[in-house]
Amino acid sequence: MEQKNYDSLKLKNQLCFPLYAASREIMRKYTPILKKLNLTYTQYIVMMVMWEHKSLKVGEISNYLYLDTGTLSPLLKSMEEKGLLKRLRDKNDERVVTITITPEGEALKEKALSVPEEMGKCMNISPEDAQVLYKILYKIIG
Repeated sequence: MEQKNYDSLKLKNQLCFPLYAASREIMRKYTPILKKLNLTYTQYIVMMVMWEHKSLKVGEISNYLYLDTGTLSPLLKSMEEKGLLKRLRDKNDERVVTITITPEGEALKEKALSVPEEMGKCMNISPEDAQVLYKILYKIIG
């Protein structure tokens, strides 16, 4: 009778688990830093895209952040309620929504300047290793 090898099912042999655990740990470290800005992590990454582009369609934001529009829509609505963004429906096609950063959203950029530095202090990784990891992760997500 053939003996099966189950090593591939051991947690320690899974690439997905350290990625998952590292992601959760990073989110845990971001939380108190972003709380000072009254942002969740997902709101923060939306703001980074908006600080760079100023005005985008929801679908474009979705593509940048690898988030589906069903996840983005309620998030963008709450960010509009906070005064950070403005949502405008296209007059010719109501399905198309353009998001524009507000002056309040733009002003938050100044306060957010400290976030990368604060996160850098929390991470037990050299800048060189961070660069290698960055390249590998972007290979994974395509």
